[in-house]
Amino acid sequence: MLILAMACGSASHPVASHQRAPNFSARDQHSEVVTLSELRGAPVVLYFYPRDATPGCTTEACAFRDVWDRFEASGARLLGMSTDSVESHRAFAEEHRLPFSLLSDEGGAIAASYGVSVRMGFTKRTTFLIDREGVIRRVFEDVDPGVHAEEILQALSEL
Repeated sequence: MLILAMACGSASHPVASHQRAPNFSARDQHSEVVTLSELRGAPVVLYFYPRDATPGCTTEACAFRDVWDRFEASGARLLGMSTDSVESHRAFAEEHRLPFSLLSDEGGAIAASYGVSVRMGFTKRTTFLIDREGVIRRVFEDVDPGVHAEEILQALSEL
């Protein structure tokens, strides 16, 4: 499963559960291209978040980092996404020793394809739980960054 998180986007409602997740390709903090369709066979957690190095986003990313061993054990792929640059993601990931991919959606097109709004360059905090076949099983809006990692792990166990 792939977990991708996005921050505020231009659409008013996220893509609904039980729909196929829109495919995308984006560069991570290492400038490597990650393509969603190539991750089939594993659950994906895609979380959109507003901005690197802000308090809530740092709390959320570090909470995922702190339970990373449990994500690995679940077989899920965790992807964070915001409109920040690859370079910004690299610095953020290095500073906080983040073991998962942070994807750059600088123009907000990927957020838009998921119905996640982007306002003033900040993506709305929204997470999509995508199953092994590429179907969205849960959508989490307005999440609490401090407890979201545990909430996602629970949802993964129910897939």
